[in-house]
Amino acid sequence: MQKFCKYLLFSPAVCGVILFVNTAAFAGETSSTSEINQPQVLANPDTRATNLAPDQRMGQVTSVSQFSDVQPTDWAFQALQSLVERYGCIAGYPNSTYRGNRALTRYEFAAGLNACLDRVNELIATATGDLVKKEDLATLQKLQEDFSAELATLRGRVDSVEVRTAELEANRFSTTTKLNGEVVMAIAGVISGNTVNGQKVNQNVVLADRVRLNLDTSFTGQDLLRTRLQATNLDPFSQTATFTPEGDFRFAGGNNSNGVVIDALLYQFPLGKKTGVTLEANAGAIDDFTNTVNPYLDGDGGSGALSHFGTRNPIYYLVNGTGIGIKHEFSDKLELSFGYLANDAANPQLGSGLFNGAYGAMGQLTVKPSNQITLGLTYINAYKNTFFANGSGGSNNANDILQNASTNSYGIEASFQPSSKFVIGGWAGLTKARILSVTPGDADIWNYAVTLAFPDLGKKGNIAGIVVGMEPKVTSVSSSLSNAGINKDPDTSYHIEGFYQYQLSDNISITPGVIWLTAPDHNNQNDDIVIGTVRTTFTF
Repeated sequence: MQKFCKYLLFSPAVCGVILFVNTAAFAGETSSTSEINQPQVLANPDTRATNLAPDQRMGQVTSVSQFSDVQPTDWAFQALQSLVERYGCIAGYPNSTYRGNRALTRYEFAAGLNACLDRVNELIATATGDLVKKEDLATLQKLQEDFSAELATLRGRVDSVEVRTAELEANRFSTTTKLNGEVVMAIAGVISGNTVNGQKVNQNVVLADRVRLNLDTSFTGQDLLRTRLQATNLDPFSQTATFTPEGDFRFAGGNNSNGVVIDALLYQFPLGKKTGVTLEANAGAIDDFTNTVNPYLDGDGGSGALSHFGTRNPIYYLVNGTGIGIKHEFSDKLELSFGYLANDAANPQLGSGLFNGAYGAMGQLTVKPSNQITLGLTYINAYKNTFFANGSGGSNNANDILQNASTNSYGIEASFQPSSKFVIGGWAGLTKARILSVTPGDADIWNYAVTLAFPDLGKKGNIAGIVVGMEPKVTSVSSSLSNAGINKDPDTSYHIEGFYQYQLSDNISITPGVIWLTAPDHNNQNDDIVIGTVRTTFTF
C-alpha cells in the first residue's frame, strides 16, 4: 500500500479519484468485502458499475465550488479542483455534496479509476491529448494494472446486471402501465351511546377492509389513465350501527361482500402548459381536479382523517359521478377549477342520464398568497344530491331535504401553516335548498369545522390531527315547509375527532382514532356516540 501511495505524488488526476476514500482506509482500514454496501458516486455518473440509480446521482460538475462540503481549507481541495477543471470526470450526490471523507471499497475505487481512464481516452480521441501529462498517463497505466482484477470483476458484474435487466424488461407488466395499491384494515366499533332516533345502537366490534388497486397508464408521459379496482366489506355505520350519517368512516365503501368493482375510471391530460382536463367515467370526485384545502387530513380514508366530515368540506360531496373537470393555473398563487358530474349518467330512463338526472356543477378559485396560506372560494349548483356520496341508511334532516331539492352551495376553505410542524385550517359551508316536492319551499343548511394537523409529530412521516365542527344542520325553513311538517333541526350536534397516524415504515401506517358526536342528528334526545377505530394502511 505504501508503494501505491507514492503514485499520488505524480498526478492530480489520481489524487482526485482518491478523494472518494477516507484517509484512514489507506492505512489498512478499508472494508475487505467485495460488495458495495452504500450508494457511492463515482467519477463519471454514466459509469454502469456504480451502485446508484440515475435519480440518485448528481450530474457532472464544472467547478469544485458546486460541492457544499468541500472547502478551500481541505487538504485535497487543490487536487480535486485540478481534476474537475482539467479532466471533467467528477460527480457528486443529488444534495450537492461530495462526501470525500467516507471510506469505499476497492471495487468502488476501481470503478472510479475506470471512469477517469475513459475520460482520458475521450480527450485523446478528440485531439485534446495535450491536456494529459505523460506522468499522469504512466501513473494511470500502473493503477490500471494494479487494479486489473477488480476491473475484470466489475465488468463481469455489469454484464450480469445487463442480462438481468434485459430479462426484466422482456417480462415486465407493461411499458406504459404501473400498478400501485392501498390496503386499509381497521378494527372499529361504537364505544358508547345506546339510542339514536329511536333505534338501539349496535356496539359490536368489527374488522373492516378496503382494498384499492390502481392501474396507472400514461401514453405521452404527461397524461394519466387510471383504472381503479376496489373491494370492501364495510357498510357505513349509519346503516348498521349508529343510524345517523354523522361520523361515518371515509374508508367505508357501501359494499359488504368484498366484491371487486371498478371504483374509479378517469383520464387526465394537459391542455396547454397551465390547463389540465379530467374526464371522469365512473365514481368521479371533486378532489380529482380541485384542491380541497385540507392538507394532511384529506387522505380519502386511507390516511389523514377517519370520517367523511373530517376529510373535507361536506359541500364537496355534492359533486360526484360521471363528467368532466378542468383546472387552470394562472400562476403559482392563483388557480381556477370547475367541473360537472352526473350521478347516473349511464341510465337512459326519464329523470336520469348525463343532463336530466341528479348532478353537481362546481367552480372554485384557489388563492395562495404565500407558501404558508391557501384559500378556497367554492360555488356548487346541485340537483337531487346529498352530502355524503356513498349514501347512508341513517336519518338526517339535511340529507332528507337534499334528496328532492335544487341547491346552491357556497364554501370558504382555509389553511395556514406557520411552521413545518403545525397547520391550522377549516371551512364553512352554506347550502340554500329549493324543495321540489308537492309543497315547494326553501331551507338553509350550514356546516363548519376547525382542523389542526401536526406533521412529523414524534417521528418523520407521522401525523396527528384534530377536527372540531358542526356537520350539516338545517338552520331555517320557509313557512310552507314548516306547515308541511319539514322543520329545522331543533338542537346542535358537534363532531369532535382525533387521530394519530404512526408511520411504522415507508409502506405501513397505524392510526388509532376516536370520533365523538354530541346530540347526533342535531337532536338532544339522542345519546352522544363515541366511535373508536385502529386503522392500518398498507401502500405499495
